[in-house]
Amino acid sequence: MAHPTPAGSPHGDPCGTPRGNPYGNPYGNYAHAVLTAGALRTPDRVALTYCGERSLTYAELDRRVNRRAHALAAAGVEPGRRVAALLNETLHVAEVYLAAAKLGAVVATLNPYWPVETLREVVAHSRAAAFVYDSTVERSVAEIRPRLPEVTRWVRIGGPGAEAVDLDALTAGASEEEPPLGGFGDDPLALYYTSGTTGLPKAVVHTHASSFATAQIWLDVPHAEDSVLGTGAIIWGIGFPALVGPALYAGMRLVLEQDWGPANFLKVVPRERVTHVSQIPSFYAALLASGEHEGVDLSSLRVIMLGGEPLPTTLLARMKERLPDAGVYSYYGQTEAPYTCFGRVDDGSTPPGSSGRARTGNAVRVTGPSGERVVGEVGEINLAGPHRMAGYDGLPGRTAEVLRGEWYVGGDLGVLGEDGNLTVLGRREDSILKGGAWSQPASIEEAATALDGVAEAGAAGVPEQPEGREAVEQRILLAVVARAGHRLDPAGIAHALTGVLPAHRRPDRVVVVPELPHFRDASGGPGKLLRREIRDRYRHLLDEA
Repeated sequence: MAHPTPAGSPHGDPCGTPRGNPYGNPYGNYAHAVLTAGALRTPDRVALTYCGERSLTYAELDRRVNRRAHALAAAGVEPGRRVAALLNETLHVAEVYLAAAKLGAVVATLNPYWPVETLREVVAHSRAAAFVYDSTVERSVAEIRPRLPEVTRWVRIGGPGAEAVDLDALTAGASEEEPPLGGFGDDPLALYYTSGTTGLPKAVVHTHASSFATAQIWLDVPHAEDSVLGTGAIIWGIGFPALVGPALYAGMRLVLEQDWGPANFLKVVPRERVTHVSQIPSFYAALLASGEHEGVDLSSLRVIMLGGEPLPTTLLARMKERLPDAGVYSYYGQTEAPYTCFGRVDDGSTPPGSSGRARTGNAVRVTGPSGERVVGEVGEINLAGPHRMAGYDGLPGRTAEVLRGEWYVGGDLGVLGEDGNLTVLGRREDSILKGGAWSQPASIEEAATALDGVAEAGAAGVPEQPEGREAVEQRILLAVVARAGHRLDPAGIAHALTGVLPAHRRPDRVVVVPELPHFRDASGGPGKLLRREIRDRYRHLLDEA
């Protein structure tokens, strides 16, 4: 099947040069649409609060972004030019990303928690000629700079630096007027990187139009004029258009923190009266496993959006007991197509385990081995909509594999019900084959977390034979973490699961561990569960069983 060239991408490169403004007005520019429009609509409303120390109205934030944009232009950042951004302070992320968007520059959004060598390789692959960084990452920049000769302009936030343009000095004398806008519609906006645990992160190209489509999530999730969205340092990368852009577009107050782990979460939510959050279920497994949340006023929370991994019904029950006034929404999407499906799961309107229906303007389907649409059967999840990526930068072959017409097919398995609700089963490579039947780890983990005293569980399949062969039988390894004040007996857990799981899902070995391995991100809390690491850490115990 032939695959079309991504929009705005001459010769198959989804990061082509800007085409100019086809709209005849500024609202095709992402930053103007999500920020400047708010400054024109409600200039005196607070747009952003930073670490409890600084507040900016929409008008003030827009003027700050304009000054940053003029300063970046003076530093040599031009429309269509690629600029790598390594920023640790969340306020800097917001200002620079929005300023670059106004100019039409393409930002390579670097993760400050990557190892230095990963940073260097990603920047080299990005073909960025300029590099913006803040003073908190000075050491990393010093290490990679000598090995990036293609970067000709280094721009520093936080005062003067050796052989670097002082962006603060340029900003101080810059105009507050809106700069000439340089990117619109299908012009590339940014490179957002996948969070895969193996290999070099892939650069996902999103445009002004696709990022603006993501900002419209509030068409499907309740909010009000006094809504407050809280978040932390996860806003670099896809977290920016998935959290910052939507909050500003909806006229919310955005609470930016450097640390969004459970301890600081318990301080910030009551202090700022946060109403909306977007996290992963593991965050609440960690939060509620400790007694530190007891007595903390979390009554302001109204909407909790959860995605990235399955939400066990037992965890949902604990959340509702602790946060009875909060609506809990499950969502599904990927960096390549953020926030595609939504559904409220705590009130019975969305079936347990489901991620809901495709949101307004988006579409989802499940296809069988031959690409045919299937309903009520396991198949590959396909996502479509204006929020979908343009492609992978510099990887036309990989882009052609996952973009099939208007659909993105990224390797997740699921079941689409007759009612349009999508149930995500997990990655194809995570599936476990035992006794001739396939299972998803989530079904085993949910049964384990339903047992008394279990805070979190992680299941992994261990091949009986050397890996690399097709359809290799596996044994099941289950790692569990105890809730605070409880002790767990592996044999007791295995016995209890025998009564609730079919034979092909029963663990062959249970191990009690102090914590499960997670992909760690800048939020300070746990990220996605690393089942491969569970397998690698504890597979030797299967031979002792």
